[in-house]
Amino acid sequence: MRRQILKFALFAAASATVWGGFAPAHAADLAVGANIGNVPWEFQDATGKFVGFEIDVVNEAAKRLDKTVEIVNIPFNGLFSAVQSGRIAMAISSITITDKRLESVSFAQPYYDSDQSLTVRANTPLKSVDDLKGKSLGVDTGSTGDMWANQNQAKYSFGDIRRYEGLQPAMLDLGAGRLDGYISDIPALLYYTKDKPQFKVVQRIPTGERYSVMLAKDSPLLPAVNDQITAMKKDGTLAALHEKWFGVKPDADGSTVKVLDIPKKS
Repeated sequence: MRRQILKFALFAAASATVWGGFAPAHAADLAVGANIGNVPWEFQDATGKFVGFEIDVVNEAAKRLDKTVEIVNIPFNGLFSAVQSGRIAMAISSITITDKRLESVSFAQPYYDSDQSLTVRANTPLKSVDDLKGKSLGVDTGSTGDMWANQNQAKYSFGDIRRYEGLQPAMLDLGAGRLDGYISDIPALLYYTKDKPQFKVVQRIPTGERYSVMLAKDSPLLPAVNDQITAMKKDGTLAALHEKWFGVKPDADGSTVKVLDIPKKS
């Protein structure tokens, strides 16, 4: 398993608490889980280096606060149990904050607003989820897109829903004709398809999602992590990273810019 050592600001006493007595290989380090391959959030460049919007967020926080963090590559659906068990201290991977998830984990304030999307092969007549009756639909296991597809399967009469551990294998099947459509986060698909004319993002599916760092329920690390996100919003760092990775400035009223409260279950 590939790992990368980064720096991150956290208190040593909190670190010992969150690990519940378990001593990692390097006591000063904390493990951060990420579903590597989730463009443009966390993926590998041509040299094998971990890069992406959320990797940059962690790197920037690390530079400021001089603590070490280990990035651990974990499939998306495994991030939740890894946080809850203490295998990792926190997780990043464009993770949507939901009331259901807040029952068992905690999140720092959100830093990105998003929706789902439908991507198809550019040479098909499919234009929206209305055209997917009897068709095969791909989603990421345990994701918000997975939840949306399940909730709407009867409404749109999807033929079958196939689950994947990330974007890459789903897009391979879509390109090969083994899938008719793929539902996932719209920023990831817009980024992935920008230089791939064989694919087309044909529909934005409004879901009103917000992403943030996920931690164990009521983790003592939560205030420290949240404070760093606040600081990065106030000094424009998050806005600059948004422009770097998504090519546009963030909405001034969006969660990338506005300081928000730590999410609580409504």
